[in-house]
Amino acid sequence: MSVPTAGAAPLTLERFEAGDLSPECFSHRDHVRMGYELARRAPFTEAVDRFARALRAMTVRAGHPEKYHDTITVAFMSLIAERLEGHTEFDAFAEANPELFEKDVLLRRYTAERLMSAQARRSFLLP
Repeated sequence: MSVPTAGAAPLTLERFEAGDLSPECFSHRDHVRMGYELARRAPFTEAVDRFARALRAMTVRAGHPEKYHDTITVAFMSLIAERLEGHTEFDAFAEANPELFEKDVLLRRYTAERLMSAQARRSFLLP
């Protein structure tokens, strides 16, 4: 399944996991899309692991490994997975879950201090 990304080759899960995507063109919507695709195909812990590996590799390739954030990654995958039931198409999923595309969605669950802490970046923290 592929979706065009503006000015780039189609976005696919295979390209994401292979590291064949430009970090500069990888939007928040693309993050949610890849999380959705992984959550549909694998058990939660496997989906999180695959998503985290691909994101870590992307930040390393971009020369900014410090930008990877474990709590944000796991928390977003949790939000995606808990809303997945009954959705077989990403566009319908996205339409039914607009809050996943709001920048402050995790700040409704976490304090800014906790979410932005060095510890939260290194390992998953509960709210």
